[in-house]
Amino acid sequence: MSVASLVMGAARRTPEAIAVVGPEGAITYGQLDRWAAALAVELAELGVGPGDRVALWQAKSAAAVAAMQAVLRCGACYVPIDPASPRSRARRIIADCSARVVVVDHDDDEPAGESRGGSGDPPRLRVGSEAPASSGAPIEPPALVTVDPEQLAYILYTSGSTGAPKGVCISHRAALAFVRWAHDTLGARPDDRFASHAPFHFDLSVLDLYAAFMAGARVCLVPEGLAYAPARLVEFIREHEISVWYSVPSVLMLMMEHGELLGLQRPPRALLFAGEVFPIKHLRALWERFGATCRLLNLYGPTETNVCTAHEVTHIEPERTTPVPIGEGCGGDEVWAVTAEGRRAEVGETGELWVRGPTVMSGYWGGPPQGERPYATGDVVRVASAGVFEYVARRDHMLKVRGVRMEPGEIEAALLEHPALHQAAVVVSGEGPSARLVAFVVAAEGAAAPSVLALKRHCAQRLPRAMIIDQLRPLAQLPVNANGKVDRRALVERLGEERSHGRH
Repeated sequence: MSVASLVMGAARRTPEAIAVVGPEGAITYGQLDRWAAALAVELAELGVGPGDRVALWQAKSAAAVAAMQAVLRCGACYVPIDPASPRSRARRIIADCSARVVVVDHDDDEPAGESRGGSGDPPRLRVGSEAPASSGAPIEPPALVTVDPEQLAYILYTSGSTGAPKGVCISHRAALAFVRWAHDTLGARPDDRFASHAPFHFDLSVLDLYAAFMAGARVCLVPEGLAYAPARLVEFIREHEISVWYSVPSVLMLMMEHGELLGLQRPPRALLFAGEVFPIKHLRALWERFGATCRLLNLYGPTETNVCTAHEVTHIEPERTTPVPIGEGCGGDEVWAVTAEGRRAEVGETGELWVRGPTVMSGYWGGPPQGERPYATGDVVRVASAGVFEYVARRDHMLKVRGVRMEPGEIEAALLEHPALHQAAVVVSGEGPSARLVAFVVAAEGAAAPSVLALKRHCAQRLPRAMIIDQLRPLAQLPVNANGKVDRRALVERLGEERSHGRH
């Protein structure tokens, strides 16, 4: 079984069922199947075969979904590229993975610079927005072969620590292990309607698409222009009668604060969130409103592992001030924490989370294979109980101020206990003896941001002296990156600009 077989199977079972709702309108499984088959023929004519990489430089659409399926039917793997990324970055990715073909929406969408049209550029395939009719003579792809489970299904490029994007290679085995877990955990069924909020180059989109296809359900693509428009996102849920929603917590918080999400009379039956910590005060509000009728699932896992732990929020203790657990291993994965001394952490101890199992990547493109080696996530966790973990911080986000190492998440959680605050992010300004803790905060609706003195007093009741903030920067909203997470780098750069202009 391959990822490509999910759509083909649904098309055989229920060809008239709607598969994707996108800018092109509603596309049935029969239409999607024929579209993918037709595109596979064109890709094969351009030389695409088993093991090749095909870059998808496309806007979020049913056409992009059809292109993904076409690539897989050729036995190749697809490489989605952020359509809003600079052309220089797109060209870098295309060159790095040695793409055989680049699929585009329009002729001017080619990610080319001065060398556009040069002899080294891969050929382009332009995909229009019109799907073939469901009926008609069947279109047979040129090479629909049995796919080896270890063969790559897709490569997702993430920001590397060196500044260069790195390609995370996901095999059919890893993708299907994750998708089966998600499908079974959700009890996905044909009448479900999945919202696809995440862009296709972001790993959250994998669940939206393939768990739905495994069930023969409908995927409703959230237009890129609505990604951070909270009122319109809530209206999208109403209009499409979404039953499964998956996004980063920041988006759900925006929808709660500015989109009247909590006013929905018919919420999705499942709200899933991942990618960052969900502050407990906001998650508690969501749980108190929908916990009795809607499943709330906190999913965790870097791109390299798909989702590797999960926790269903069935209760939040009134006295809880820290985020809910990221849960226990899932998808057949084994997870454990390794202490600074190199041993497995026991209950109550912290350490770096390691993962081994069927959902783990094959390796980075161009690098050594992962094989059976465990993947070290770089995330520090606390063992809450046997097999259950709580997220603490990124290992590389740990701060050191006044000689003390500390986790920004702990300070942020304490700040957010203040009733006048809606969001908070803590970074360090300066180095060595001059290092200071700076809190960027967003006030709750209708409230004014507290003074730095008031927050110092507030933190003094909850944190050690070394972890009390030094400076305060109120903002209308925290900056977010392309994936909707708080952009800490932008906050640090903002402080650098302040220093260059003489502000301290």
